[in-house]
Amino acid sequence: MSKENVVTGVQNAPHRSLFHALGLTEEEQKRPLIGIVSSHNEIVPGHMNIDKIVDAVKLGVAMAGGTPIVFPAIAVCDGIAMGHTGMKYSLVTRDLIADSTEAMALAHGFDGLVMVPNCDKNVPGLLMAAARVNIPTVFVSGGPMLAGRVEGKKTSLSSMFEAVGAYNAGRITDEKLYEYECKTCPTCGSCSGMYTANSMNCLTEALGMGLRGNGTIPAVYSARIELAKHAGMAVMELVCKNICPRDIMTKEALMNALTVDMALGCSTNSMLHLPAIAHECGVELNLDIANEISAKTPNLCHLAPAGRTYMENLNEAGGVYAVMNELTKKGLLYTDCMTVTGRTIGENIAGCVNLDPTVIRPIENPYSETGGIAVLKGNLAPEGSVVKRSAVLPEMLVHEGPAKVFDSEEEAQTAINAGKIVAGDVVVIRYEGPKGGPGMREMLNPTSAIMGMGLGNSVALITDGRFSGATRGACIGHVTPEAASGGMIGVVEDGDIIRINIPGNTIELKVDEAVLAERMKNFVPKTKPLSGYLRRYAALVSGGASGAILN
Repeated sequence: MSKENVVTGVQNAPHRSLFHALGLTEEEQKRPLIGIVSSHNEIVPGHMNIDKIVDAVKLGVAMAGGTPIVFPAIAVCDGIAMGHTGMKYSLVTRDLIADSTEAMALAHGFDGLVMVPNCDKNVPGLLMAAARVNIPTVFVSGGPMLAGRVEGKKTSLSSMFEAVGAYNAGRITDEKLYEYECKTCPTCGSCSGMYTANSMNCLTEALGMGLRGNGTIPAVYSARIELAKHAGMAVMELVCKNICPRDIMTKEALMNALTVDMALGCSTNSMLHLPAIAHECGVELNLDIANEISAKTPNLCHLAPAGRTYMENLNEAGGVYAVMNELTKKGLLYTDCMTVTGRTIGENIAGCVNLDPTVIRPIENPYSETGGIAVLKGNLAPEGSVVKRSAVLPEMLVHEGPAKVFDSEEEAQTAINAGKIVAGDVVVIRYEGPKGGPGMREMLNPTSAIMGMGLGNSVALITDGRFSGATRGACIGHVTPEAASGGMIGVVEDGDIIRINIPGNTIELKVDEAVLAERMKNFVPKTKPLSGYLRRYAALVSGGASGAILN
């Protein structure tokens, strides 16, 4: 598919008349038509500046001899959607974005695309679309937010959610909560920790789909505008060389992304998005592969919420390329993978040294010898569950305690706020999976409340839903099969003992097998009345372990 289908020959004279209606000259129509997918809107802080990024991309495309044409993509702010019905619409937008971008790109005969995303589901949705459409494509994001400052310490959105928990526990005043509210998110951009948006933007570099700095140059830096111009120029090179997304996002490139994910300590949501992107590329990427890669990949970064460094610090330390260069010292990357630069990964990262070993640990001195994410299996999650190991306190890597069971996030939040969760508990939140939610809501409110109340070193939480990248602590999500699909999590009862062993990659419900068999025999999953898009989504979506893809 290309502009030849819409502007060449007598048969396409009607098409050309419509291009004239757009104000496109004959000269512009003869140049490569480059679709620029703009995720700009005025409700998401990570997207409010994307109009400026798009203008820079347009200039870059025109400078390199192309004709830039902008069309939109939607995006949800997970922070604003958090804790209410709106979060049911977060993950589901990933597929809406992929579908609508596919439709726009193929309906209008573009020669190439520049994707301009930024926040959580917007990036993977456009990566999925890029794989489907498979015409030359470059990614350039809106960039991360700068960290806030409270009492001289850097803060990010997770600090704000934990401040609410601290306030509810009587640990901070109204005035201090208000100070957090005003100072935590000081600029536009994707929230400043290694949350889902920044995780996925960093992984565009590891995949080879974004230029150097795409994941880390702050949104407010002028270097971000320069990067956007270079992205516009780069897509024209790709069109000339006919280098397409599936030439770049190979199995080896996806393995690279998973390896970099482990080194960076990315959001657990990457374990939903990478399998879904791989699926669009015709590559199988399952949770077993994740543990294999984690077992041999050192965790080199502890960015917020796992530590006290932020995206701006990672950028100053050399960014994703510096992390990748560290990984090559132990031969952990496929360095011959093609990228949007027209060069290989190995060529791109050569000479990209680690400028700050306090932000990017040298590979000889990692935070841990294993990766930032772990996949746990057992009778409670026979198909898998996911935890951000790098953000778990050492004393919580192994935990055993009684279950406190809730059938929704709201029920759990009410109990936490009322002080009904005590040291040693394992909070179980179910019917929040892809099908049961539907939409697999993030549980940042309850996890932040637990941390803010000072229970992070003694309480675990498990769910068939998922977590924000801002979550820290012994929080295990993506439990599959989910309750709505008849999973074991649906028959857990208050007081049942649950054992979590993160180093051992296990999660077990310690109830007699005969008792469990009887419970499962009589188990009828709860259902919810649904309408509209959520009804269709629930009918089509697969489990969290396979990436919550639509069948």
